[in-house]
Amino acid sequence: MDRETVGSAQSGRLLVEVRHEGSSAVVSPTGELDHHTADLLREPLEDCLAKGVARLVVDCSRLEFCDSTGLNVLLGARLKAEEAGGGVHLAGMRPVVARVFEITGADAVFTVHESLADALAAEPPASPGAVDSS
Repeated sequence: MDRETVGSAQSGRLLVEVRHEGSSAVVSPTGELDHHTADLLREPLEDCLAKGVARLVVDCSRLEFCDSTGLNVLLGARLKAEEAGGGVHLAGMRPVVARVFEITGADAVFTVHESLADALAAEPPASPGAVDSS
């Protein structure tokens, strides 16, 4: 698989790393996603979309907290990714973060995977002109 590290951004409470895996951008936030740190996630998500990467996989396995501002960042990225023919996939959510998605109903609008490996395995084939027969 193509593994290219794109970059990272950090504040005292959130580190965000971005890399490419196949045709997906894997965005890995570590720490607390809230009103004060949300832009550290928003900017790389929007940057990936601006560069034409419409399938975003957010590895939530090291995300310790997510408030409504963080949730809104992910929802906004989801809308933009879907407009571009892709989507936002969430992987490896810890129970405390998953609970925010359950309470708000946001878990119903995202594709959620148990692990990053599962999310990457669910990537559709990258063959142009492929026809889905389902």
